[in-house]
Amino acid sequence: MTKDQLFQRIVGILHDTFDIEPDRVTPDSRLGEDLDIDSIDAVDLIVQLKPLLGGNLRPEAFRSVRTVQDVVDALYSMMHAGDGSAAVG
Repeated sequence: MTKDQLFQRIVGILHDTFDIEPDRVTPDSRLGEDLDIDSIDAVDLIVQLKPLLGGNLRPEAFRSVRTVQDVVDALYSMMHAGDGSAAVG
């Protein structure tokens, strides 16, 4: 899955789970300040993202995410960890 595809999946999850209109979501959207995702919502988001990684999601990887692009990058890194393609993007 490419980073663009991950971004689109995240936009869909944000819409379906939190009723955030897709046109509000950009890679630079800040989860808290722009999209009103609080810490409880962040846990819900992680639960929704887990299937993208076959359940192998590491919640600690999301401690430093602030933007939608940070989420994309964290997911992409986890998806490609150990296969030599993490630098491709």
